Amino acid sequence: MSAFLDELFRYVGLTDEDRMRLVALHPVLEPKFAQIAGRFYDAVWADPRAAAVLSGPAQTERLRLTLIDWMSTGLLGPHDERFYEKRSRIGRRHVQIGLAQEYMFTAMNVVRIAYQEAILAAFPAGELGPMLGAANKLLDIELAIMVRHYQLDSEAKLIARERRTQADRIAAMQSMTAGLAHEVRNPLNAAKLQLELLDRRLRREHDDPRLTEPSELAGKEIDRLTLLLNDFLAFARPPELHLEERDIAELVRHVCEAERPGATKRGASLELVVAPPTLVARVDAMKVHQIVANLVRNAVEAVTANGHVTVELEGDYEAFTVRVQDDGAGIPPDVRARIYEPFFSTKESGTGLGMSIVHSLVTLHAGSIELDTGNRGTRFEVTIPRRP
Repeated sequence: MSAFLDELFRYVGLTDEDRMRLVALHPVLEPKFAQIAGRFYDAVWADPRAAAVLSGPAQTERLRLTLIDWMSTGLLGPHDERFYEKRSRIGRRHVQIGLAQEYMFTAMNVVRIAYQEAILAAFPAGELGPMLGAANKLLDIELAIMVRHYQLDSEAKLIARERRTQADRIAAMQSMTAGLAHEVRNPLNAAKLQLELLDRRLRREHDDPRLTEPSELAGKEIDRLTLLLNDFLAFARPPELHLEERDIAELVRHVCEAERPGATKRGASLELVVAPPTLVARVDAMKVHQIVANLVRNAVEAVTANGHVTVELEGDYEAFTVRVQDDGAGIPPDVRARIYEPFFSTKESGTGLGMSIVHSLVTLHAGSIELDTGNRGTRFEVTIPRRP
């Protein structure tokens, strides 16, 4: 979000001098934070529609303490990525509890008026203009970040509808694929068994390479078809979750170590750049391993010699996020639109099920997967609840 923040700071005109003034305002406003927070939620409770979204005094007290921290960190800064992330969480929470956008503006005005009153009482006339200007710039930035989250919520609802439509299509394909795979598996197993019997008989009676080589080739092709069939079945019938407490950091490190030889063979690098020592979550470890391994393997295949693939892991109390970034050519728009579509592949030998299975397993964990791609590379970001 650095680009968004930089653009916002330029538009509002927040300078280093303004930041120094905000820090100087902190000791003036800090004794009044509790009173301002009280006025803020008095205004919310005074409106029946706004009050309806709050569950009661306990929730209000939690939100009041969050508001006090919000005021303090807004003044002290630093106004960086963490500043934005904290505002993002607050904005998402307002969206989640259903606080309408208009109440956000009126409630913010309560804070603005309280700041102005305190500044007018504390500073001489010659300093009022710059101090009021710095405070107003800060609150304009805060308001812009919150508005952005209401916009993102609308976009998220549109994406959710598209994903539901996609899920319906996938469910229909899964039913068809399951039936077809079961019909093929039995005769395929029978053909494999008969071929093995024939191969043993040929070797025992003739041991002529002109006879045994064709049977070996046919056996390898049956093995290849069996692997494809297993992919079809994995797609058609995503198994149930077997949840257990597992260290996701250890799992991600294991995937990176397993996939690094493939990257080395291509002349590329694979690096786990950010990961906590431990990050325990209740997940199906085999399925999370499959998710991460598929994403890392695809990233390695997307880069050329001297390319780079990086993997990041981070988490908070609620969820963990795995990011897989490559510096390949990116995914074309026509391919991106179909990337989770079953049986769609740009690889000659691909089944087109890898990303469909990844999407299915992420969804099975009640998680989400996001894609960002361009001519400088591709990044997949998977977020999964730590306690689904």
